[in-house]
Amino acid sequence: MSPEVITTPVADTVKTPDRAQSRAQAARRRKAVVAAARVLLLVVVLGLWEALSRAAVIDPFNFSMPSKIWDQIHTWIMHGTALGSLGEQIWYTLHEALLGWVIGVVAGVVFGIALGRIAFMADVFGPYIKVLNSIPRIVLAPIFVIWFGLGPASKVASAVVLVFFPVFFNAFQGAREVDRNLVANARILGASDRRVTLQVVIPSATSWIFTSLHVSFGFALIGAIVGEYIGATKGIGLLVAQSQGTFNAAGVYAAMVILAVVALVAEGLLTFAERRIFRWKPANSDH
Repeated sequence: MSPEVITTPVADTVKTPDRAQSRAQAARRRKAVVAAARVLLLVVVLGLWEALSRAAVIDPFNFSMPSKIWDQIHTWIMHGTALGSLGEQIWYTLHEALLGWVIGVVAGVVFGIALGRIAFMADVFGPYIKVLNSIPRIVLAPIFVIWFGLGPASKVASAVVLVFFPVFFNAFQGAREVDRNLVANARILGASDRRVTLQVVIPSATSWIFTSLHVSFGFALIGAIVGEYIGATKGIGLLVAQSQGTFNAAGVYAAMVILAVVALVAEGLLTFAERRIFRWKPANSDH
């Protein structure tokens, strides 16, 4: 009697769908749909704005229209502005915003990590930070102009105070949320306070810090623009002030469009850097 041969069914791997590939295709389709919806929304809004302005349903003098805004941007690009070339104005504002952003980020991270790690410092400085955070920081811009003059320093100072607080609070919270087991294990292995801070606390708080960077650069641009609007010799904020002074609504909107493009490019660069740094993190699933 021959022994019974036991066979197991073999799955048809050819017909089994590749789940990872299906998810990737679904993600690509969703991104394409989202991009198309965004473009469609923009076209509808701009088209409706243009139509209502041409039909005088809304006042074209006060609200302008997309075609005039584009003409203004084209004029600035091709023939420059009253202050000089458009590129020079963009770089002047961007330089102030970048410098203020870097100083504000560094100060926010250092103070946030320090106060998050040292309870005594948090108890001493905590009330003062809360009081300073409650002050509307935009109103400090005229004071900075008085202190530092019409040059870049006053705009950098405005950007710093706007950037510092969101970065500080995120860094502070990130330092407080570090896994206590990791800290305890590092101490058991003989790590000093300095090594614990550098090798455990700061890496753990990095995701919190990057979250604030996306918002804080927009604040830096706002600080630079507000400072230029109040008093400056160059910059996009001064273009806004001059356009407003001559009742050129298209110029005001054109400057806003340029700032939006700069902010979007900066956001894209920050997102790219964050993805490169946090490649180990799983990507957010699409819903």
